[in-house]
Amino acid sequence: MISMLSNDQIKAIKIIASAADRDCSIIWVLTGSTSFALQGMTLDAHDIDVQTDEESAYKLETQSEEYVVQPVCFCGTEKIRPHFGRLKICGVDVEIMGDIQKRLTDGLWEEKISLLPIIQYVYIEDIKIPAFSLAYEAEAYRKMGRTQRADEIERFLTIDKA
Repeated sequence: MISMLSNDQIKAIKIIASAADRDCSIIWVLTGSTSFALQGMTLDAHDIDVQTDEESAYKLETQSEEYVVQPVCFCGTEKIRPHFGRLKICGVDVEIMGDIQKRLTDGLWEEKISLLPIIQYVYIEDIKIPAFSLAYEAEAYRKMGRTQRADEIERFLTIDKA
């Protein structure tokens, strides 16, 4: 179900997938509201969040160079520290976040995660798009203290199974 996404968002996701396919070593996964919408949740997605490992963040930037607004570099805030960059594709803001670490509610930083074991796939037409499961996303949001979003995801999962 992709009805909550605009045509430009769908085009942008396809362009990201195509860029990643040009270098088979790129590990990427769609996350956040765009991923939620692709998995059937009814919500507005305003940007596209792409999570990668550190090396893939820079490689994806290289494969998408005509769209780069902010080059990938290591940066962070009090709550999150990734290798971060921005793209603008079809008018849609795309955030690349490599080796993202989130500050846990106890103040410590979570360990960097290996993406490959937790990737699942959704489809836009015949294009395979890597995404985190909604259950994983709910857990991640809860760890960051974003309990309202975690609750929304879990409610959707409960309703979907009913």
